[in-house]
Amino acid sequence: MNRSTKRAARRLVPPAAAAVLVGALLYYTAPPAPAATVAGATTPFTSYEAEAGTLSGGAGTVALTAAPTTQYSSPALEASGHAYVHLAGTGQRVQWTNTTGHPISAIVVRESIPDAPGGGGISATLNLYVDGAYRQALNLTSKQTWVYEGNNHYNDSSDQNPADGNPRVFYDEVRTFVTGTPIAPGATFALQKDAANTAAYYDIDVVDVENPAPIAQPANSISITSCGAQADNAGFDSTGAIQSCIDQAQSQGKVLWIPTGTFYLKGTNGLHAQGITIAGAGPWYSTVYRAVPLPNPTPLGAVFQLTSTTVKDFHVDSNALSRATSDGAGGAMDTTGTNWVADDIWTQHTLSGFWASGTGGQVRNSRLTTIWADGINLNNVSMGNSVGNNLSATNNFVRGTGDDGMAINSVNYNTDGNGTKTYYTVMANVTFTHNTIVAPWGGKGIGIYGGSGHDVEYNAISDTARYIGLGAGRFGVNGNDLLGATVSNNVVSRSGGNGYSQGQPALQIGNGGDGQNVGVVDRVTAANNTVADSLYDGIGFSQSTNTQLQNNTVSSPWRNGIVIAPPFYPAPSGSATITGNTVSGLRAGSSAYLNNSGGFAATLSGNSWQGGTGPVEAPFGGTPAAIPGTVQAENYDTGGQGLAYNVTSINGTANSYRSDGVDLEATSDTGGGYNLGWTGSGQWFRYTVNVATAGQYTVTARVAAPSAVTGALHLASASGANLTGAVNLPATGSWQTWANVTATVTLPAGVQVLTLAQDNGGWNLNSLQFGSGGTTPPPPSNVASGRPTSESSHTQTYGSGNVTDNNQGSYWESANNAFPQWVQVDLGSARSVNKVVLQLPASWGARNQTLTLSASTDGSTFTTVTGSAPYTFNPSANNTVTITFPATSQRYWRATFTANTGWPAGQLSEFQVWSA
Repeated sequence: MNRSTKRAARRLVPPAAAAVLVGALLYYTAPPAPAATVAGATTPFTSYEAEAGTLSGGAGTVALTAAPTTQYSSPALEASGHAYVHLAGTGQRVQWTNTTGHPISAIVVRESIPDAPGGGGISATLNLYVDGAYRQALNLTSKQTWVYEGNNHYNDSSDQNPADGNPRVFYDEVRTFVTGTPIAPGATFALQKDAANTAAYYDIDVVDVENPAPIAQPANSISITSCGAQADNAGFDSTGAIQSCIDQAQSQGKVLWIPTGTFYLKGTNGLHAQGITIAGAGPWYSTVYRAVPLPNPTPLGAVFQLTSTTVKDFHVDSNALSRATSDGAGGAMDTTGTNWVADDIWTQHTLSGFWASGTGGQVRNSRLTTIWADGINLNNVSMGNSVGNNLSATNNFVRGTGDDGMAINSVNYNTDGNGTKTYYTVMANVTFTHNTIVAPWGGKGIGIYGGSGHDVEYNAISDTARYIGLGAGRFGVNGNDLLGATVSNNVVSRSGGNGYSQGQPALQIGNGGDGQNVGVVDRVTAANNTVADSLYDGIGFSQSTNTQLQNNTVSSPWRNGIVIAPPFYPAPSGSATITGNTVSGLRAGSSAYLNNSGGFAATLSGNSWQGGTGPVEAPFGGTPAAIPGTVQAENYDTGGQGLAYNVTSINGTANSYRSDGVDLEATSDTGGGYNLGWTGSGQWFRYTVNVATAGQYTVTARVAAPSAVTGALHLASASGANLTGAVNLPATGSWQTWANVTATVTLPAGVQVLTLAQDNGGWNLNSLQFGSGGTTPPPPSNVASGRPTSESSHTQTYGSGNVTDNNQGSYWESANNAFPQWVQVDLGSARSVNKVVLQLPASWGARNQTLTLSASTDGSTFTTVTGSAPYTFNPSANNTVTITFPATSQRYWRATFTANTGWPAGQLSEFQVWSA
């Protein structure tokens, strides 16, 4: 997703496009003007999918027909449409008809030819025919494709040794003008393998056709040739001449002009500009090409490093062979400043396309194809800036990126080689609209990583090879929380993927970016999006709060429709309102909606599966169980997997009692009937109850367990609140030897849903008896008093043991100038907690400390309880801060500090953890 960290269809129809169905495949023609209410970019070219063409001579189509079962790639997976045409024998061809209504004078072919046996690529030609007659040979190469992931090279995008196996990066794009008369409207054009075309095969994915015209030199401009730059001379280094002209343009207030031709940069230095306009004759005519001698030992900056500058109408390319520094990987444009503009820029073969920060900048009408990393990354770190606000990207076309096609990348801090952290301003108000992202082979289509106020609308994303199509969350441990975004009217087709064997959803909301399940994702509204033909689940939720999922359409997913906590995307708690969504075209055994979390509170209404076309959660027998009274374990709600229950396997034998028979068996307990068995961590069952009177109730669980089970279960409310805390079970001696275990709950009056969460397996349950007048719970207390502590570091004698010694005058202080730092308390066992009190010595002056509060049951996997926020310690309030939250049962509590206005370290005298 950024340069130092590796991340993780048939073509989407762009605005007002004319869609033509050929067999089961779709191609499109570009519209003449943008359509404000249709997803995708309006482009100057028309794209024809190869698989939608006419095949002859024995040519064949290869298409993805099932979700990937391996984490590795394939040519079909990386193709647009997840399909391509294979030309392997002399005379095999694929042909199209020019239906654009305009002449075709320029063509782009996205294709793949084999690697050399020892790696490093080959060169070969492929012939173009017009109206059945040979027109010209296209020069193709595989020197900038084919990297390998076997032998412990998964996802590194730089190994070029075929012996390691498991290849990826199959497709390159060759662009050329059509020789002779342009291809007339109604004429046919074809790609054919002839005897002179010596590659063993040619895999054709898609062709783009257009009729570009050159742009004249603007007034008040300086041509780079006037400073000595030489066009089309691959042996000449034009770097110095171009930089000289840039300097003159800056000093004279003129436009820098890049005329027709290719201008080569032969060294490792980039071009620097500030406050000017750099313009070309159009991206088909003016090219700046970085040709660094390879292997290259020098890390490369971008070709252009720009501050408050407008660039438009030219092409940037390079000879980079992989993502590695030694192979010439450097960015195209690093940009910052205010009100900068990038308009009609076409970038290929660079590390990244746009790596841009600042305020008020725009990337528009641009094309990014065959990029080694991110296409467009709008961030708050480029060129040393710390701000990324009010940036936008609109009407751009991105295809074949090795990382995210487009990203909003709000970084909290970066750490240099000496361990020094640099902090950045949280990003706000970034807009992505009317962009088309196709076939990223190594990242998401669009990634929204942290910040607030972002607007991502009317984008078309398709054919991800490995990862999520559109994701709204946070990027890893050093990213900012996401505290508000609108994601609407986007079309996500044939997306998701099996990167790291995770079966990732097409559209995903929540934390967990790059395997780091940390941070807060809050107030994301996802509305009116279309998710079609997802490779796995259509829409997935991980840990997130206050999500609004409204009026979205999920059609024909290859797994499930909408899933809370899909595999590898945990959601131990969270909340969402899921309203008015439609799921259709489910395969046998799939579900429209699943909630795999016992702690994630989802409020559902008006969805397709609730309107008679899908399962609906309801009380067993149609009537809620009465409280006070007994709730039989076998009488969990109806509605099926994900609605009424979540089980990892179906083991029950009591199908005579209820048709699902999930984990039920006949019991020998008094009264007969059935018990719930085959318990396991992460499973849960819901029960709709009707509580007569609000108050406290004693819950008596009728249980059997061959061995004692610590933290076996808990009861939770509909909002996910833990009502009982962890319940331990004694050893009863066998699966059918029964005993009573009691706990206390406080319930409101009325109909409500209770969740029985199985936290650890190894027990059976026959019933839950709720009696009024439960034992009065002990008053809240500081359960951290005197408990063991740990820390990330401390200064001098100010160790973490001071935070639980009940002495406000002693304190912990972390290492200085080395944020973030943390201090932790071990309660000895999981306790239900709803408040933390933090103190500094009462005599200290006021200060703000920015911190995150997190907790864990095992001391290794921590869940965020309260997101990063500044807290004021003021002597007028006894230098005391109180943080409250819904009750949660945890053993380890940690405060992580990232800033302190009073001293460059984390400081704390008392870390009080109060029982609920």
